[in-house]
Amino acid sequence: MKQTLTTNQVADMLMQDDNAAWSYAGARALAEHLEQLEEDTGTNMDFDRVAIRCEFSEYASATEAAGNYDWEPGEDADEDEAEKSALQYLQDRTTVIEFTGGIIIQDY
Repeated sequence: MKQTLTTNQVADMLMQDDNAAWSYAGARALAEHLEQLEEDTGTNMDFDRVAIRCEFSEYASATEAAGNYDWEPGEDADEDEAEKSALQYLQDRTTVIEFTGGIIIQDY
């Protein structure tokens, strides 16, 4: 027996995970990403919020996320240049989901 979840249901279920720190905007962006992945691959996924929590992390910025993976901005980089550089660094290595207020990356 299977149940199809809406985007809002997935986001709400992610938000109910006390061991995760999703913002609602992040949870919604992640839900939309997972739905698009299902559509692109033609494969239905089983919802497992623990697995999702372990596989993805939300950050306020690309520089914060990339900093957790030993990325460092150039010495002369201003904030905007550093953010762009960090975003490119992450996109070259993993899945990046951008949304208003932050980013989510697939941990690697």
